[in-house]
Amino acid sequence: MSVTRSGETSMPWLGRSVLRREDTRLTTGRGTYVDDLRPDGCLFLAFARSPYGCGPIRSVDCAEARALDGVVAVFTADDLGDLGVNAINPLAETIVEAPFEVLARERVSAAGQAVAAVVATSEAIARDAALLIEIDVDPEPVLEPGQGPQSVANSVVAGDADAAFAGADHVVAVRLQHSLVAPTPMEPRAVLAVWEDGRLTAWCSTQTPYRVREDLARILGLGLDAVRVIAPDVGGAFGGKASIYPEDVMVAFAARALGAPVKWCAQRGEDMLAASHGRGATSTAEMAFSADGKALALKADLVFQQGHWMTYSAVVPSINALRILPGPYAIGDLALTSRAHMTNRAAVGIYRGAGRPEAALLLDRLMDEGARACALDPIEVRRRNLIASDVLPLTTPTGANIDASDFALLLDTLEARTAYANLRAEQRRRRENGEVVGIGLSLYIEPCGQGWESAEIALCRDGRLRAVTGASSQGQGRETSFAQIVAEALDADPELIEIRQGDTDDAERGLGALASRSTAIGGSAILKASEQLRARIAEAAAGFLQCEPGQVRFRPGRLFVEGSAGASMSLADLAGAMLGGVGEPEEPALAAETIYHADDEAWASGCCLAMVAIDPDTGVMTTERLVWIDDAGVVVNPLLAHGQLVGGLAQGLGEALLEQLVYDEDGQLLTGSFMDYAMPRADDVPPVEIDKIETRSEANALGAKGVGEAGCIGVPAALFNAAADALAPFGAHDLQMPLTSEKLWRAMRQAPETQTGGNAS
Repeated sequence: MSVTRSGETSMPWLGRSVLRREDTRLTTGRGTYVDDLRPDGCLFLAFARSPYGCGPIRSVDCAEARALDGVVAVFTADDLGDLGVNAINPLAETIVEAPFEVLARERVSAAGQAVAAVVATSEAIARDAALLIEIDVDPEPVLEPGQGPQSVANSVVAGDADAAFAGADHVVAVRLQHSLVAPTPMEPRAVLAVWEDGRLTAWCSTQTPYRVREDLARILGLGLDAVRVIAPDVGGAFGGKASIYPEDVMVAFAARALGAPVKWCAQRGEDMLAASHGRGATSTAEMAFSADGKALALKADLVFQQGHWMTYSAVVPSINALRILPGPYAIGDLALTSRAHMTNRAAVGIYRGAGRPEAALLLDRLMDEGARACALDPIEVRRRNLIASDVLPLTTPTGANIDASDFALLLDTLEARTAYANLRAEQRRRRENGEVVGIGLSLYIEPCGQGWESAEIALCRDGRLRAVTGASSQGQGRETSFAQIVAEALDADPELIEIRQGDTDDAERGLGALASRSTAIGGSAILKASEQLRARIAEAAAGFLQCEPGQVRFRPGRLFVEGSAGASMSLADLAGAMLGGVGEPEEPALAAETIYHADDEAWASGCCLAMVAIDPDTGVMTTERLVWIDDAGVVVNPLLAHGQLVGGLAQGLGEALLEQLVYDEDGQLLTGSFMDYAMPRADDVPPVEIDKIETRSEANALGAKGVGEAGCIGVPAALFNAAADALAPFGAHDLQMPLTSEKLWRAMRQAPETQTGGNAS
């Protein structure tokens, strides 16, 4: 991959691997995160959290905490008065909302729920004082997953699945459990709030500063113009920072009540315990097949966990998983249900993938089981059931509008790239020599880009361009890629383009970065605003250059008249002539802004192959080869896209092989630190061969599809199928994630041995 430094070469800029402009600042310690901010007189907040899983509060004794030297205030629910509630996206008619309590008032609903807040002159004093608060609760039995009140339920029935099953030659079934996992960004949650002159300013480590502004205003009873939210540098998010949290509100409340800056930065253990979790679904499904491998019908039931309160996007995983089915396959007879239930645990929200991995794994397991039942190769059974590219875009029975894609080309590219037939032959030879070897496939689709986003762009007095986006960044390289889009539209040098993001005072409206929408929707907004500005610059320059606007040609920093050898002017000259006099370099001379609404929703797709070997003595699984073909539509910066794919791969591998949050029967989290919660290390991540096809999306102006979540969708399914294929000769069934070495070792010993050779035989 060739890499370009900004300013080194001429246009086009789209599709060019430009080095990230953010990296120099961030890798030399010049980044600014919430914890780097410490205004004069800053106070620090800490929480006293429930040690119980569930039960009514008998008493909260704060006397010792209040008496500790350095403590400024201690708050309980009684001190907060009547507050508003956090917003929950009403994506389904059946939703039963469960907003959070800033501090538990009458009862606690989960271990780790905040019951009291201490504000002190130092972080250490605040935490010491919080430990002195005595919380007396009458413990009650906790709700296990699936037992609690139902928060949302949806179903889809199409065709006659029962009749199709009755006439099928083969019926296969799977049951899959997705472990609860923790998003674990490098930077835990953090917030600093200042109340000054009747206005609240909050610096928050968030994906959605505009959403945080709206929630803070609603909950605290403030006007929207009385709240400013700034997301400075954010050290990762992955969906875990897509919603406001009780802690954010408490910090803001304390700053207003005390008239002083107040800051809270979560410790890692707090985030493991009280930040939102992801996954946690249990899925059961059956698929009916004809003798020649045609998938006739699908029945599925997906059950999700919700936690003890609901984030803004709480119901998205259950809705996404349902509407993605039956994925890239032409199956018309469906009977599908999905639902979510409250539990006495941390909230469960969106996490990189948000329902997509659950749907993909379910379909890929069924396809592999169908291949085994029909005595077909897994790649062949998929090929026989694909939605043809010439019928796309297509509205599926679940209501999804699948964008332009080419699933057959994905499989063909993977088959050629891997020399698939040779891999299967190698697998057979190695099995004959006693090795435990498996090959797994995945073929997935994902919704990734819908709705709206804001953008503003201006030509400044000094000739530079300044763009403001409502789509904030948490490490994706947004400053670089958006500068490339502006440079492409205006024939400009990216070095002369400033990208502003994350401050609600910069743009009136915005949505943020989540759901793989930032490039597709935020980038399209930047493109449209740039095109508008280009037209305005051409019109203004035509008057000075004495030509028609259509004759004005753009070059980096300059404007020319088509067909004229000498008529030209710089952008700075144009801006200066329009503004006149002397002024600030950033003063805008011309500007354009837009609220871009996508016509429809983009759908990305891809396929993966994993080849694994399992040590029969230890159960340790080694990924020997991982090949991945991705279709993300128009790719703005291949270098950044590659980084997103590899990052998603690491998280997908972590879910498949290592990560699992575990609660005991009393609702206590047993995996509350990295001593017990296994995160992938560098040597756990195998080399990967990544290739792409590029099917332009017609759903947005840029033609882009999402890329950030793909690794959590395709990689776990490929690894799971590879492990299942490796263990097929042992008759091992009912594997569940994470596929630890102990599970694989036991599967080889507890399953009855058979002579079947899995899919490769």
